[in-house]
This record gives sequence, C-alpha cells and structure tokens, in this order.
Amino acid sequence: MGFLSIIKSRVKRHKSNIINFVIFLILILGSIIIMLPFLWMFSTSWRLPITSFDLPPQWIPTEPRISNYREVFETIPFFLNVSNSLKVGGLITLGQLLTCSMAAFAFAKLRFPGRNFLFILLLASLMVPLQVIIIPIFILMRMLGLLNTHSSLIFPAVVSAFGIFLLRQFFLTIPDELVDAAKIDGASYFTIYWRVILPLAKPALSVLALFTFNFYWNEFFRPLILLKSYDKMTIPLALVQLSGFYSTGSVSIIMAGVSLAIVPVLIIFLFTQKYLIEGIALTGLKG
Repeated sequence: MGFLSIIKSRVKRHKSNIINFVIFLILILGSIIIMLPFLWMFSTSWRLPITSFDLPPQWIPTEPRISNYREVFETIPFFLNVSNSLKVGGLITLGQLLTCSMAAFAFAKLRFPGRNFLFILLLASLMVPLQVIIIPIFILMRMLGLLNTHSSLIFPAVVSAFGIFLLRQFFLTIPDELVDAAKIDGASYFTIYWRVILPLAKPALSVLALFTFNFYWNEFFRPLILLKSYDKMTIPLALVQLSGFYSTGSVSIIMAGVSLAIVPVLIIFLFTQKYLIEGIALTGLKG
C-alpha cells in the first residue's frame, strides 16, 4: 500500500507539472500576442515612412531614423502637452482618491436610510455613456466660464462611480471589528476613515490611481469638446496634430510620438505594480 501511494503521488505531481507547464505556455503566447502591436509601433517609429506598410512587415528597421523623434518635438510642443496631461490626470486622480474613498467608506461601513438604494443608483450611472451627458457638461462649463481651461476637464471628473464601487468592495473586506474598536476608543468617523481604513486600503487606492490616471492620460473625447487652444491641449489631442492635414502626415512620426506618450504611464506602472497586483487579488472578494 505504501508503494502504491508513492506511485499515485508521483503521477499526481507529474500531472500537476504538465498542467502548470501548459498554463505557462498559454500565458507566454498570450503575452507575445499582446506585445506585438507595441513592438510594431516601436519598430515603425524608427523606420522610413515608405517602409512602414511593407508586406511582410520588417520588424527590425534596415535604416533606423532617430530624426522621427526629433520631428515630434519640432511639430508639436510635446513637453507642454505632456505637462498639461500630467496636470489634468494627476489632479483628477487625487480628487477621485479623496472623494471615492470617502463615499466608499460611507457605503461600506456606515448605516443610514436608503444606503442600498443610493448605491444601486450609483451603479446605474455606470450605464450612461459620456456622449449622453457631454452637452449638459458643456453648457454648465460655459455658464461657469470654464471652457477652454483645464478646470473644465478636472471638476466634472473628480468623482467616479466606478472608483466608489471598486473601493467599497475592498472596504467590505476590512473587518468591522476594527471600526467598532475605534468607536469604543472614542474615534470619530473621520478619524476611523483617515487612520484605520485608508492605511489598510493602499492596494485598492493604488489600483484606482493607476486606472484613473491611465484613463485620463489617454482621454480624447472631452478635451476635444472642451479645449480649443493649442497651449491647453493634452497629449492625445497633440498627437492628432502629427497626422497632418487630411491625415497626410508620416506614420513613422506618429508612432514616434505615441511611443514617447506611453513612457509616463509605464513609469507609474513600474512603481505601483506591487500594489496593483495585490489590489486586484484582494478587491471584490466580499460584496
């Protein structure tokens, strides 16, 4: 019996290794497929425009041209556009971290009449596309005199239904006993939120910060409607200028601009990937 159990254990371990190896191969294949567009973009940014659409595509440029990157800075005020996007995306991210965490704390840890109904209404707002409410937003910004300013992009976006939902799901995983113990010690609700909940919510806050910054860094629709001055443009609007009149611009220069535009997001991801993975693993386990 002992010999048979050893054989069964080895067979089970062997099957497990095979399954893990197959999963590993699938993940590697999926990663390669995901990376192919980025590799093509980076490769194209170094090529002559005439060779950008060769079939089959040449992944390694035969005549690398760093001048494509130089022409990006000559065509648009790249650093100004990047600073505009950093300003808009950064302030929106900070605003959402504050407002969404406070609302999520209320929905997760406080008891008040109509809490569930209000939360359902909040989730229902996620089904309303931005294109439906952009006209009221435009009219409101015009009445406030904020058109063609970064404030018109920041103020309507400092609250996010998705952010509230995400943080609420994470806050539900924090034991209520911690909140009760803080109440017994005489802590106010704000003290509990600031000193108990937020320090435990760093993974979820990092996930929300990365998602929010990435979304508003790449946002095109609202800036297109609310901004008209070149010096106010964010990086997505500026990259469109590289396409030229009637899209006659060089695709290599456009790809060079896009390659430069993703660098800040990659840097932020490198610094937050630990919390991102932890937050995705923990968020939503209880709801």
